[in-house]
Amino acid sequence: MADVPVPGPQLTHEADLGRSIPDRVHGLMAALWSAGHSVYVVGGSVRDPLLGREPSEDWDLATSALPEQVLDIFPGEAVYENRFGTVAVRGAEITTLRSDHEYADHRRPHHVEFTDSIDLDLGRRDFTINAMAWGAPAGSPPTLVDPYAGRGDLRHGVLRAVGDPDARFREDALRMVRAVRFAATLDYEIEPATRAAIAANAPLVAHLSGERLAVELSKILATPRPSVGLRLMAETGILAQVSPDLAAQRGVPQNKVPGEDLWDHTLRAVDAARPDQPVVRLAALLHDIGKPGSFADGRFLRHEVTGAELAAGLLDDLRWPHADRDRVVHLVRQHMFGYETTWSDTAVRRFIAKIGRASLADLFALREADNIGSGHGPTAGRLDELRERIDAQLAANVALDLSGLAVDGDDLMSELGIRPGPWVGRLLDGLLERVIADPRLNRRDTLIRLARAMPGEGAS
Repeated sequence: MADVPVPGPQLTHEADLGRSIPDRVHGLMAALWSAGHSVYVVGGSVRDPLLGREPSEDWDLATSALPEQVLDIFPGEAVYENRFGTVAVRGAEITTLRSDHEYADHRRPHHVEFTDSIDLDLGRRDFTINAMAWGAPAGSPPTLVDPYAGRGDLRHGVLRAVGDPDARFREDALRMVRAVRFAATLDYEIEPATRAAIAANAPLVAHLSGERLAVELSKILATPRPSVGLRLMAETGILAQVSPDLAAQRGVPQNKVPGEDLWDHTLRAVDAARPDQPVVRLAALLHDIGKPGSFADGRFLRHEVTGAELAAGLLDDLRWPHADRDRVVHLVRQHMFGYETTWSDTAVRRFIAKIGRASLADLFALREADNIGSGHGPTAGRLDELRERIDAQLAANVALDLSGLAVDGDDLMSELGIRPGPWVGRLLDGLLERVIADPRLNRRDTLIRLARAMPGEGAS
């Protein structure tokens, strides 16, 4: 990282800030001013308009009004959200100006003191670019309040902690992960003292909940080049706290792009995955997570099996949404498939059945990203040919899962006189295998006849 800041974006003029604020937010501010309170737009609601970015639908306001007073000013509309002084009104969060104390768990303040000072409130925030406010006390014209020169850091593309970075990160360890995310999202440099404090305090990330880490990781993966944030996570020691298995990829040799290791390959693959496919991007990050632990005799033995188990454990720790978690684990488990032109149509149908129709597009997208990460063209390994053959089988409308069979469990129990139980499922699986091998068998009478001939149990 360079010590000297480079010129950054052209910022919106301070005088134009007010025009970026929607009418509903102006209305909230006017009501608080009319009641004699100071009120300011704060945080990202100032930062993003200054950068010329589309403001978020969620606006953050800070006011000298106590929560009970905010409730009185907006009767029937306001909801007191938490003990930290935040009231929700008309899609905005209005928080009483405050100073925080006693961050004993490195996650949240145990004790909050309200104040009427905007400078004290801004002094407790994480980074200078988030420690700006636009507003005023009642009766005064609104102005930009910038006691920590955040506008200058915005202009020069620098991310700097407010005050003592060690103190800021010991207060809330999530700020270190947010620093990485902001640097990646905004393409900013983390200034040296702030970066050094992240490296020194990285072990505190272990105190954070999985949910909070998952939110930040998903935002890093949504950036145009996730490798920027992921590489920062590794270099500062944060990655080792989030996933020791991913951190262990650094230095593991890869016989792919000359001079690059396994971690470099992973980063290339993540960048190659499309940002509008978050499940594929997450799978690209985790697809080789099993390699460091399976490396032996110059090979990665069944690393996809180990990787699927490790990916499941990590995503469970991060409390990742269950549906996406299962999709990612399945992709990691199946990503090592190999195709040969000698495959029969039956082999193609078995491949479809194994992967599942719903996962085919994601698996191909993952393999293309993996190919690019390996220094190959995206369709290396005859992917286009396999895709064409899969499309032909899908177009033929052959049975590839139980829903496509001409019989179901009720049919088997009725015709064969068997009781409900696991044997019914085993019969159906056996019939599906026969139909995948020869789609012409998928007729009700034929399948009943085949089922009668199968050795089994459960007859009435």
